[in-house]
Amino acid sequence: MGIIAWLVLGALAGWLASIVTGRNDQMGCVTNIIAGIVGALVGGFLMSLLGGEGVTGFNLYSIAVAFVGAVIVLFVLNLVQGER
Repeated sequence: MGIIAWLVLGALAGWLASIVTGRNDQMGCVTNIIAGIVGALVGGFLMSLLGGEGVTGFNLYSIAVAFVGAVIVLFVLNLVQGER
């Protein structure tokens, strides 16, 4: 995937994950992109451990993998930061 596809996939997955985890008000566009890209790496790693494929391109499956990874990343971040 090209850099633009990674940015768009990261923005979409990070934004959806921030809504699910309740951090949407605290996060901006750049933070959503970072959370989505890190989430894609985490989700891809976890999927490979489970015998599946990671991020395979710009498709619905890859968005779902990145979304799940971003939710995990933001959940861990919530645990570390605690309630504010």
